[in-house]
Amino acid sequence: MASTEVAAYQSIAAGEHPEPSLATDRLAALGLVERRPHDGSWVAHDPRAAAHSLMGDALAELRELVTRIHTIPTLAELSVDYDPHRMYGGPASEFLPTRDAMNGCIGDASAAASMSVLTAQPGAPADRDPRVVALGVQRTLETLDAGAEVRSLYTSAAVSHSQTAAYVGQIVSAGAEVRTLSGTFPRMMIVDGRHLFVENHIVPGADNDAGWHVTDRGCVAWAEIVFGALWDRASRWTDTGPDIVTATTGRQRQILVELEAGYTKQQAARRLEISERTVTGELSALRKALGMRTLYQVMAWWATSPDRDLP
Repeated sequence: MASTEVAAYQSIAAGEHPEPSLATDRLAALGLVERRPHDGSWVAHDPRAAAHSLMGDALAELRELVTRIHTIPTLAELSVDYDPHRMYGGPASEFLPTRDAMNGCIGDASAAASMSVLTAQPGAPADRDPRVVALGVQRTLETLDAGAEVRSLYTSAAVSHSQTAAYVGQIVSAGAEVRTLSGTFPRMMIVDGRHLFVENHIVPGADNDAGWHVTDRGCVAWAEIVFGALWDRASRWTDTGPDIVTATTGRQRQILVELEAGYTKQQAARRLEISERTVTGELSALRKALGMRTLYQVMAWWATSPDRDLP
């Protein structure tokens, strides 16, 4: 009740007769006061009776609400009769706006993994905090110890990155499978065929580390098919070590794959998440190593090069 209504009731209960107002109208509607028609005076009623009446009304409304809530599961079950041939995958996705939110959700899903953890990491390799790397190794070992398979897909440029190579060596020795692939591919992580983590491509201006946690069964199953197709095209990490003799580096092959697909050097740089200067430098180095003068000659050589079969 408003303070004006409380004051009006106290006034009437004390024997006063205020002029009709919004406050007295509200009191009359609640059954707290009554105005005598013959002389316009006010009579106060026992507030306990009014409270009892209001409580009865509220309980009746609550019972009706509970009854309506109880009908919801029954209505949902009717969907089977409406469309018996359609399967619904459940909640679709959740936007995770920060690195901490992504890492927390990924960590929870990975810790509970019992069947498989599949990851695709297309980004250019970079040195990371050794503590973060050690934590990643520990989590992978725990996942393997739980009996789940671990398969990781990296860009071919990662083979020549010492920190990444050391990390991969540890997890491969523990039983993980690792492969490499030239060119670009989508970043993703799939846990137990039920959780899919992908980058943000929807919310504009979001944090660079933002992403989505997808749990729709159809979407996750589709992502597993995509991962499998990429995995089948990739080469085993152990077949791409530094002792393999090639005319090109993994980074150069990535760039050539992009140019062959029709992308410009600028577009290739953006797709590979490296600078255009790096693309130009790699192509220049390759051109000199091959003894060629133009990029056209390099691309003509690439069309029949045995390096095309390397990751």
